[in-house]
Amino acid sequence: MADAPKIVAYLKPVCGWSNSVRETFSKYGLEYEDKDIINNPDIYAEMVQKSGQPLSPCVEINGQMLADVSGEEVEAWMVENSIVETATA
Repeated sequence: MADAPKIVAYLKPVCGWSNSVRETFSKYGLEYEDKDIINNPDIYAEMVQKSGQPLSPCVEINGQMLADVSGEEVEAWMVENSIVETATA
């Protein structure tokens, strides 16, 4: 893998969709910044401003915003953009 991607994830502390995003990063051993949009209104406002919409999870990878995505969608995007190679489990 090339240089580690810079990942910022706008997630809820307890949420199936958010957890699927966390599991995807864990699956690939990727470090990421987990920003809590529920307990920090400023973080939520930042997510809405950056993504242009109010739904979560939102994930920013190397400056590219993926809005309202599941872990599977994040994984597919990372494979398609050569951030990771498809994991065989």
